[in-house]
Amino acid sequence: MRNTTRTLLAAALVLGVAAGPAVLPAGAAAPVAAPAATASGASFADLEAAVAGLPSKDATAALVRVGGSEGVWQGSAGVHDLRTGRPADAGARFRAGSVTKVFTAAVVLQLAGEGRIDLDRPARSYLPELIPAAYGGVTVRQLLDHTHGIPAADLPGETVEEWYARRFVTYDPRDLVRSATARPREFAPGEKQHYLNIGYTIAGLIVERVTGDSYEHQVAARVLRPLGLRDTYLPGANPRIEGRYNHGYQWMRLEDGTTGLRDVSVWGTTDGWAAGDLISTTADLERFTTALFAGRVVRGPLLEEMFTLPKVADLTTGAPAAYSVGLSMKKLGGREVWGKTGGRWGYNTAIASTRRGERTLVYSVNSTDAKGQDMNKVAMKIMLATYGLPSK
Repeated sequence: MRNTTRTLLAAALVLGVAAGPAVLPAGAAAPVAAPAATASGASFADLEAAVAGLPSKDATAALVRVGGSEGVWQGSAGVHDLRTGRPADAGARFRAGSVTKVFTAAVVLQLAGEGRIDLDRPARSYLPELIPAAYGGVTVRQLLDHTHGIPAADLPGETVEEWYARRFVTYDPRDLVRSATARPREFAPGEKQHYLNIGYTIAGLIVERVTGDSYEHQVAARVLRPLGLRDTYLPGANPRIEGRYNHGYQWMRLEDGTTGLRDVSVWGTTDGWAAGDLISTTADLERFTTALFAGRVVRGPLLEEMFTLPKVADLTTGAPAAYSVGLSMKKLGGREVWGKTGGRWGYNTAIASTRRGERTLVYSVNSTDAKGQDMNKVAMKIMLATYGLPSK
């Protein structure tokens, strides 16, 4: 990073808060890592271009790994933090957000394969004291493919500033379920699809009920340890990312009334729990993705649950359902790409692959508006550079 750029950014920081202009200085990118040798000789110039120019107003860092039989590429760009401006750590941990749902779904499907969970059985039969009769028809499968009709839990706050003020509040997943199921259902079970966290919160509680064990230990025992994912963990009530990490930032209103970037790396994730609290690295998520698509995490016919879309419409858009059990599907470059994105304040993450693993993608983008309505521009460029334009 150039000295002048570092000086400008450092001057805008007060106790880790950037209170300066609404646009970061241009041309402040850390060098992009040299691409690894490819198996196919394919050019990855578009991927290099996708992560060039960081930090920017949209992201402060990006870590990318592309794998599969079509070629291999790894790159990183941006900065570890805005205060020092040193290059982003390619092996850093980050918050993976809703990528957590893939791990949760995998554990539930493993338990289904063992006969301990029945996907067609009502969720209430596992948690009768928690789920009211009004939601008695919701099945476990419907929790996982977002066709359950249960509304979101009522969490306080309407702005990022209000949520930031409550970033250390610890939420009990049972309280979240009670809050959600106290409200009227959005639609009859299996009638439509609405992507929300609450189904996976309930799924995590079902895992605990049928195993007599914590959700966190079950994920570790069934997925993390068998695959050797040593840098992946579930943080519980700890709001910090343990070990090496690149700082995450969010545009918000600051104490002096201006808008600037605030360091949001330390932020509790108990509101997400089994739906969104995973911490990982690109290397670990690439290993997980490869194993999952190869049938080494969920085995046999149950794996097809993750590649089967319900034949219903999305509640909001009316478009065909795009979410399966754990994953979602998008047609890019003329073929189906399956995966999952996630967002926690300061971090956007994705895992993706073609069905047979010809091309896999994992990225972490330190987005400056990670929960915004639109996909982060840097993340979008990475996805399109890897797979191509959306099919019509």
